Amino acid sequence: MAILRKRNSLEMPKPQSPQFAAIPSVDRLLHEPAVKALAEAYGHSATADAVREVLAEFRAHLNTDDGSARAAPEPEILVQHITDKLEDSAAPSLRRVFNLTGTVLHTNLGRAPLPVEVLEAITDAALHPTNLEYDIGKGRRGDRDSHLEARLCALTGAEAATVVNNNAAAVLLTLNSLALRKEVAVSRGELIEIGGSFRMPDIMARAGCRLHEVGTTNRTHLHDYANAVGDRMALIMKVHTSNYVVEGFTAAVPESDLATLAHDHALPFVVDLGSGSLVDLKRWGLPHEPTPRETLAAGADLVTFSGDKLLGGPQAGIIVGHADLIAKIKRNPMKRAMRLGKLSIAALDAVLRLYDDPDRLAEKLPALRWLARAAIKIEAAATRLLPAFTAWVGERGTVSIVSVHSQIGSGAQPAGALPSAAIAIHPSGGKRGRGSRLKKLGEALRGLPVPVIGRVENDAFVLDLRCLDDEAGLISQLAAATSANGKPQP
Repeated sequence: MAILRKRNSLEMPKPQSPQFAAIPSVDRLLHEPAVKALAEAYGHSATADAVREVLAEFRAHLNTDDGSARAAPEPEILVQHITDKLEDSAAPSLRRVFNLTGTVLHTNLGRAPLPVEVLEAITDAALHPTNLEYDIGKGRRGDRDSHLEARLCALTGAEAATVVNNNAAAVLLTLNSLALRKEVAVSRGELIEIGGSFRMPDIMARAGCRLHEVGTTNRTHLHDYANAVGDRMALIMKVHTSNYVVEGFTAAVPESDLATLAHDHALPFVVDLGSGSLVDLKRWGLPHEPTPRETLAAGADLVTFSGDKLLGGPQAGIIVGHADLIAKIKRNPMKRAMRLGKLSIAALDAVLRLYDDPDRLAEKLPALRWLARAAIKIEAAATRLLPAFTAWVGERGTVSIVSVHSQIGSGAQPAGALPSAAIAIHPSGGKRGRGSRLKKLGEALRGLPVPVIGRVENDAFVLDLRCLDDEAGLISQLAAATSANGKPQP
């Protein structure tokens, strides 16, 4: 009887509504000419999955309290949804954007773009076998660092060099190789944290060495380092203070004095430069950044720096310095886990070769070209872009040209400001709800075919044009968005 009662308590299935019955089956849709064409373009399996997902979504849409009042979708609508789903699925996640933030070396936007001269080298390495770790002359296994070492030594004055996949890895590998289970002296004012929660004390802990803090946040003296030296000390380290500046009552020890102290105690002196400019930026009217050559000349035994910041190359961490220390680092088993692949090596080698012609370096390296761009030229570009932005914004706000300041970014000259010009969009309406309207403007700009990334400043959405190379492309997509449906896009 219990079983009978349980069966009797079950609800009988509701009769299928005409709207449900009108929805075509998966098989029927797959035989539609338009869907067959999609299967040819995207593959049968992916297309069938998209058809099932779209049909399930429409059935769920109808299966509501008022579902009986909803009309079944037309086949053309189903096909359009299937097409949209396939296009979204096939689109790459990594996309080009317009960097109008005013930060040239923007970590979130890929830092330094590569010059066009690099493309041939990357393509050649990608399409064909290479002598990545093969010595053609000797006919035996070679060292992948050999493709970069000679040029890096020539550019920095180092005895030897090695390369890993980023500067955090370069610091980690150096510390683990030279200071495992020992102490490293670093000023408290240099215990940096940069983007992505990268903290120098954490890297040191992961490297297996013990941080020995010296001095204070704003003032560190030579005797602070001298007092720290003991039997457990493995090296003295100086770190570039990325993303911030301590001003006022400050003191720091010159690198030459730290080098002398370290060498008097038979200790290596290591400097993490971070940004890694290979040339004096003053040549282009920019703030000076210390170079690896200068740092080695001041007495550093090893210098670590990035390849994708001021150097203008691909993501890489570069270590240059004394040959015996580089050899010890290269023997570390972790080196293999951090090594560069052939595409990055090809790209970095091609960029380093551009430094053979320093007179045309700013023409070749996009990041350096953007940094050296004169404010008057940026303002002229803003004037040309103003009508396109005015039409695109429409009644949503007012558009004007404003003077702004760009920054280098990625830890280089955090207090340095570069005069620039920008398009400023002030949303319509009063102060109430302005934040929401600014957010919608940002969403609309990011929704363009090539997303436009800017910043909010002084109650306006600001688009700094320093890094804009494709002016025609930006104007074209603004015009297309404006003319769509005869009105600005929401």
